Amino acid sequence: MAGGEIRFPGIIGFDDTVLPQVERALLAGHDIVFLGERGQGKTRLIRTLVGLLDEWTPVVAGCEINDHPYAPVCARCRLLLAELGDDTPVAWKHRSERFGEKLATPDTSVGDLIGDVDPVKVAQGRTLGDPETVHYGLIPRTNRGIFSVNELPDLAERIQVSLLNVLEERDIQVRGYILRLPLDLFLIASANPEDYTNRGRIITPLKDRFGAEVRTHYPLRLDDELALIRQEAVLDWKGSPLGAPAVPEHLLEVVARFTRLVRDAPQVDRRSGVSARLSVAAAETVAASAVRRAALTGEDVPTARVVDLAAIIPAVRGKIEFDQLEEGREDEILAHLLRRAIAETFRARLAGTDLTGLQRRFETEGPVETGDLVPAAELLRRVGPVPGLAAILAKLDVDGAEAPGLAAAGLELAMEGLHLNRRLAKEELPGRTVYGT
Repeated sequence: MAGGEIRFPGIIGFDDTVLPQVERALLAGHDIVFLGERGQGKTRLIRTLVGLLDEWTPVVAGCEINDHPYAPVCARCRLLLAELGDDTPVAWKHRSERFGEKLATPDTSVGDLIGDVDPVKVAQGRTLGDPETVHYGLIPRTNRGIFSVNELPDLAERIQVSLLNVLEERDIQVRGYILRLPLDLFLIASANPEDYTNRGRIITPLKDRFGAEVRTHYPLRLDDELALIRQEAVLDWKGSPLGAPAVPEHLLEVVARFTRLVRDAPQVDRRSGVSARLSVAAAETVAASAVRRAALTGEDVPTARVVDLAAIIPAVRGKIEFDQLEEGREDEILAHLLRRAIAETFRARLAGTDLTGLQRRFETEGPVETGDLVPAAELLRRVGPVPGLAAILAKLDVDGAEAPGLAAAGLELAMEGLHLNRRLAKEELPGRTVYGT
């Protein structure tokens, strides 16, 4: 922190809210439970904490629980140290090996997390009273590291009880064995706030033992939503013979605004949340639509346009939980929200731009047909010279002379914006869109 280094790489939108709480908890040595709806980056944030560990750490070679060479806690390593002293073999573990996680499922057992008697070791001749017959679970095997339990409320309450000693006394209990293993462990859990009380619950003694409860959230600002899309969406299409599709910035903004409108829509179940994966999937679908057009029509550079946005609706429908009263109207609601997102982007990007030249072109020369299989060059040919087009493209930071696809994308946004502001008519047919007066 004092050196100004990036502490949580890839985490967007939490700088002033979540991350200060996480830093205080880490400095205080507190275990953390993250609460937040799906797709808020809880798991991503948890995994970045590994980068705060020392890059390499010494352990007693062959130790199942990563004992420190100077302070071993398991019976095997104590005997080994007493016998060999400074000749005790030492191995080095990279920080990536010091992280463990378990998705809590109803069938998770105490043996999975803490440990159990290993019948194979008993069959080899060891007595049941020998501590070396214990097979350690995931948590002690992550000793001197970080362990994460995802979706903690899904863990059966009787299994949650097994974590009480881990969080407070820092030791474990395995059946009838008297084991005092002072674990050096940072335990993190994640949960959905609704799961906290409904689908399952975190038992009260366990909640009390977590030192910090941190609430996550969706991006609060449009800029953060856009940054998240740019970071997570796969738009480079490496290895594609058509090259990477161009997705203009104003289309990514439409996707970001659409996601935020869906989250705020009264018809959508707020308790379920609308994951950031929706905007990522939407951006990738728009890019895929552009690649499909280029493959079928021979376009040189796949470039996404407004006509590709309609493909978003079927792609993201399954990521949204609607109110039961809205059953059967899902596509209609999403189409309305998408139009609102386009209108907001149009106003934000082209406010104050003179579009009378474009509107006059429709009044004098008639309608223009576009569609998801109409190449950019063909659309520009159909529209023809438009007074003020250069100013439109300049407001969108597009150089139409160098990139016809981007020019067509800017032109389509202007035409759709005029339609949404009731200055152009629009007729939608299967695979075709006709703008006119």
